[in-house]
Amino acid sequence: MAEAASRRGGSRSDDRRSADQLFDRELDHLPPEVRWREWMNRVEATIFAASEPVGRETLARIVGKSCSIDLLIDDIREELRGRPYDLVAVAGGFRHLTRPAYADAIRAAVGGNERAVDLTQSEVLVLMCVAYFQPITRAELSSFFGKEISRDLIGHLRGAKLIASGPRSPTPGAPYTYVTTKEFLLEFGLDTLRDLPDFEALEDAGLLSKEKLLAGDIMLGFSNDANGDAAIAADE
Repeated sequence: MAEAASRRGGSRSDDRRSADQLFDRELDHLPPEVRWREWMNRVEATIFAASEPVGRETLARIVGKSCSIDLLIDDIREELRGRPYDLVAVAGGFRHLTRPAYADAIRAAVGGNERAVDLTQSEVLVLMCVAYFQPITRAELSSFFGKEISRDLIGHLRGAKLIASGPRSPTPGAPYTYVTTKEFLLEFGLDTLRDLPDFEALEDAGLLSKEKLLAGDIMLGFSNDANGDAAIAADE
């Protein structure tokens, strides 16, 4: 029976390989303009159907070897100008997202965003520190704020899947560090951590002082959590 099951499994695997071989990626029989259009349609359809951002490696499976994914994306986005949605680079891939201008209309029609994550100001500040200084330990976070960062606060951020355990610190006791996650990128509409605003831009805008942060002089969130909740919502 095991041999029969193995043969059946092998047959299904062979069928998948055969189907894959029959899928024409190169489309050499088509004129260049028609081939490019078909590649655009394949890429857009794949991204539209996916529940998660689709990476370049995945998209490369459905187009020719000489095809540029970035140029395809540029042409698709050009055609979407003026439409209420766009292809957005987020969390290392691409996904369809409605434009922010239509967020109020969407809320009026279907209600709030199910993926919204409610965070207190303290949690926002801690998450910001993790994002900029990762990998970072709970003790290091506590030293930044001059106040112990509770396990419950860290647990809430972990439960929201915005942070995760990173490598152990080389400091005594080898405590775990914390890092941001793919869900963090999705929540804030970032492609990579390089898309975070740099400190100079934040300082120029008067939104953050690195010196005050490192000196623990940003106690805003820890004194008024009851009145200072912040709602962090994903793009509509």
